[in-house]
Amino acid sequence: MTEIAANTATQASVWGVGERYAGEAGTRMEYLAFMVGGEEYGVNILKVQEIRGYESVTRIPNAPEFVKGVINLRGVIVPIVDLRIKFQLGTPTYDQLTVVIILNLDERISGVVVDSVSDVTTLMPEQVRAAPDFGSSINTQYIIGLGAVDDRMLILLDIGRLMTSEEMALTDSYNEVPTPV
Repeated sequence: MTEIAANTATQASVWGVGERYAGEAGTRMEYLAFMVGGEEYGVNILKVQEIRGYESVTRIPNAPEFVKGVINLRGVIVPIVDLRIKFQLGTPTYDQLTVVIILNLDERISGVVVDSVSDVTTLMPEQVRAAPDFGSSINTQYIIGLGAVDDRMLILLDIGRLMTSEEMALTDSYNEVPTPV
C-alpha cells in the first residue's frame, strides 16, 4: 500500500463508518456545530432534519433520565434525548437558546436537546484528528474525531452510533403509529 493510500485509509477511518467520506484528497464534510455544557460538538449535517426551539415533552415512564420524553412532530412520535444529561455535564437549564436538533438516522427520527446551535462548519480531512485514547477512564466510542477550526476544537460525534446504542433504549417502537383496534 502506498503512503498516500495508507493516509487516505487512515483518514477514512477517522471520518467514521457510514460517513460520506469518499477517500479522495480534498473531500470535505459539513458539520452542524452546537454547544453542550460549555464544549462545542459537531454532527454530520446530512443527519440533521431540522432545528427547533425547546418545547415541553411527554415523559415516558421508566425511561432513562437522559430520555426527556417524546414530542409529536407532524404525526411522528419523536424521542427526545438531552445530551447534557447523557454526557453528565451538570444540571441543564432550559432557556431561549436551548434547541432540539431533529435527526434522521436511517429513517429513524429522534431529537437531541443542546444548549445552542452555532453554525455549519466545513472540515477538510487534514483538519480532523482521531480522538485521543484515554484508556478505560473515558468512553470515546461515539466520537469520530476532533476537528480543528481556527482556534476552536470541535468534538465530532458519531450521532448515528450514539442514538442507536443499546443504552439509549431508543427502539423502533417510538416511531411506530399504534394500530387501531
